[in-house]
Amino acid sequence: MLSLVQSDRFPPAPAPFNMAAYVLAHADRLGDKPALEVLGDSGEVFSYGALKAAVLSTATGLWEKGLAPGDRILLRLGNTAEFPIAYLAAIAVGIIPVPLSLQLTKPELEVITDLVQPVLSLQANGLPKLDLPQLSPSDIRAFQDLPPAHFDLADPNRPAYIIFTSGTSGRPRAVVHAHRAIWARRMMWDGWYSLREDDRLMHAGAFNWTYTLGTGLMDPWSIGATALIPAEGTTPDQLGPLLAQSDATLFAAAPGVLRRMLRADVPALPALRHGLSAGEKLSVADRQTWVEKTGTEIYEAFGMSECSTFISSAPTRQAPVQSAGYVQAGRNVALVDDHGPVPRGTLGAIAVHRDDPGLMLGYLDAPDDTARCYQGDWFVTGDIGVMNMDGAISYHGRADDMMNAGGIRVSPVEVETALAAHPLISEAAACSVQVRTGVRVIAGFYVAQDVIEEDELHRFLEVRLAAYKMPRLLVACDTLPRGANNKLLRARLRDTWETSHGQA
Repeated sequence: MLSLVQSDRFPPAPAPFNMAAYVLAHADRLGDKPALEVLGDSGEVFSYGALKAAVLSTATGLWEKGLAPGDRILLRLGNTAEFPIAYLAAIAVGIIPVPLSLQLTKPELEVITDLVQPVLSLQANGLPKLDLPQLSPSDIRAFQDLPPAHFDLADPNRPAYIIFTSGTSGRPRAVVHAHRAIWARRMMWDGWYSLREDDRLMHAGAFNWTYTLGTGLMDPWSIGATALIPAEGTTPDQLGPLLAQSDATLFAAAPGVLRRMLRADVPALPALRHGLSAGEKLSVADRQTWVEKTGTEIYEAFGMSECSTFISSAPTRQAPVQSAGYVQAGRNVALVDDHGPVPRGTLGAIAVHRDDPGLMLGYLDAPDDTARCYQGDWFVTGDIGVMNMDGAISYHGRADDMMNAGGIRVSPVEVETALAAHPLISEAAACSVQVRTGVRVIAGFYVAQDVIEEDELHRFLEVRLAAYKMPRLLVACDTLPRGANNKLLRARLRDTWETSHGQA
């Protein structure tokens, strides 16, 4: 049996179409219902009616600044109400927003601006200045006194927004998404969230990340639910109390944020139905702690900037603990090698069919890079997994993170899972490092609450890992390197170790 799941084709987005109009389609009906609540000192609340009015008035403000359809603008506004208002305002009138992390340095921003060629930057105060016109949050708020613009309804396949991802190369890649990308997210409502109109969904992530933008804001509004935003500067230990105070029914975060949140006391959460995790593999220990501290389940998903989330567990179909979930209804997904779909139970690259409505249009001005991602009709993600006989897919890491032990490929996730099972270890990473020219070994890096004797840790791992998977190096660390969205950076860990040991 092949590692292939083919669903009935998901219906295409209606035409004409506009992503912002779709997201705000319930606004007139819901009126005074809270659409957005900022949790923190400001206590800012936008009703559905006020949100739509702010979006369309801000769109008018952008027009009056001389912007035209197809122009690109940078969004550097942090987790503020101005961010989604400006984001949807641009999309409403055919301007292309480019959300960016506040952590980017000026040299990093210069690389991005050279590629994107934006005409304007909407940015928080105190950030590095760029050589282009800029608008502040107060400028955006001033737009809200203007008359409303009209939604630009046109081809659902035209560009709507650009998201940056580092991919596997370590250099930024601009992912161009169509307006139809939001329509494809309907497959997650049942396939992951069990999302309902009466939900109050809180997401603890940066707005420049597709996970936060989609799960935390666009999807709740698309169904008529309420989005809850922890104010800029909220720390993980404050999330539990905020969940309780806000009566959140769903909570979404990356595993690293969940881990830090669960180190603190978590109050009773009677309103919470379940949690959602994505961004990297959730460890068995963290899942267990979540269940014990919240009294609810947590459902994991696998996705990427190029196609968002298409594999997930859900209340309607709980996946095995070690897997990322099942292919969502409406998706066509395979695990492939150079010859096509591999047999079930075999390692393969996770691939999604080119007809998926959530798949990117391509990398900006990089047709060759885009073409290299395809194998026939399959967009090959570069992530490795195994599909079991009932269709559940276990994630084994990036293709370039895979390790080699005597000619056998070893997943870093397997080694990390074994390390993280130790009661004193809070974080773990595994990668292949060069110890001398031509000789590479598996190394296990970990953060522990106390000193662990190496012999003890070896004995602990021996009953959990086959001999060929055993790390030959065990390295205690104060921290593990993570990116802006909290993803583990195994390549940086490897490079740092090799440089410090003279193997670079």
